Amino acid sequence: MQYDVAIIGGGIVGLATAYQLSEQYRGMSVAVLEKEDRLVAHQTGRNSGVIHSGIYYKPGSLKAINCREGRRRLVAFCEREGVAYDVCGKVIVAVDEDERPRLHAIEERGRQNEIACERIGPEALREREPRAAGVEALYVPEAGIVDYVGVGRRMAEIVQERGGTVLTQAKVHGMAQHNGRVTLETAQGAVEARYVVNCAGLFADRVARMSGQEPSVKIVPFRGEYYELKPEARHLCRHLIYPVPDPAFPFLGVHFTRMIDGRVECGPNAVLAFAREGYTFGTVHLRDLAETLAYRGFVRLGRKHWKTGLAEMRRSLSKKRYHKSLQRLIPSIKIDDLEPSPSGVRAQALTPDGELVHDFLITETERVVNVVNAASPAATASLNVGLHIVEKLATRFA
Repeated sequence: MQYDVAIIGGGIVGLATAYQLSEQYRGMSVAVLEKEDRLVAHQTGRNSGVIHSGIYYKPGSLKAINCREGRRRLVAFCEREGVAYDVCGKVIVAVDEDERPRLHAIEERGRQNEIACERIGPEALREREPRAAGVEALYVPEAGIVDYVGVGRRMAEIVQERGGTVLTQAKVHGMAQHNGRVTLETAQGAVEARYVVNCAGLFADRVARMSGQEPSVKIVPFRGEYYELKPEARHLCRHLIYPVPDPAFPFLGVHFTRMIDGRVECGPNAVLAFAREGYTFGTVHLRDLAETLAYRGFVRLGRKHWKTGLAEMRRSLSKKRYHKSLQRLIPSIKIDDLEPSPSGVRAQALTPDGELVHDFLITETERVVNVVNAASPAATASLNVGLHIVEKLATRFA
């Protein structure tokens, strides 16, 4: 099987890249290789379905630029292709006076990023979210919710309608470059391509090594655990209610998200996963765990932030503690209002110095583009990230 471009990974970033290639270069042969028996099975299919506005990210960063433009492209795609979405807005809530300065800093960052936002008081907050409690909030009208699985599947359909190939159960276990071509050894046989794009998510650093590049970071998996409101308690949240996040971490804290199907998710927390696809506490992969624990960057991260990590682990093991953290935003929520919801695992790049990589990280060899770090808001930004990757490839097509 021979193609112009082979994309490793059938999550939303890989599919968006294939979609943009088929859009910009009609007639180019494109293949998407997914190791599972279905597309969007991992990070894309297990996130909370939020359309991020881009308010949090450092001005000028890849996340800020691609989230802002990607949100616009995503909404247009959903409108055009009939995928369910709702730009319903969200509130970021300061629950006490100590959080006001950080809320104001988020507002300033939002304005630098050209994101519409409005500071509101407790009365206006109650008008939008009657059950939420706080001394002040930031209303962000451009945030919303969407069916990301539906987005990914529709992208795949369009790629195939334009002559592209989507292969499932095609795990890549080897890569070799010779005579201006790249040969991928997959579970479906050898695939040859002029160029390869690595969108392998939780395994992106390992695939990058296959390409002959030694990444400057390692992927460390963090599990996000969710509860959801029982049907009779869904009235507690109208749309999206977020806390003021800790600026030292890329995680936004436990929040309330009304999903596109009407369910209301509560979470996630962030704990170390014992496997790169460790969706439960008891899922352990010895190679993955040993690699994480032996990594100098993880050891340094643990030394700096062990208190935060311990608090997250305690919340993971105690529904009572989880419930208490949710009560900060909605005091009237009862522990019996909560029922378990499926977890997700975030592929978080970590430097040897123990620093969490806050921006997207894309590296290149002559024949391979490696998307090494594309955590949230990658789903929102996917169509713009895909276009960014295509522009990188375009310099080679000439």
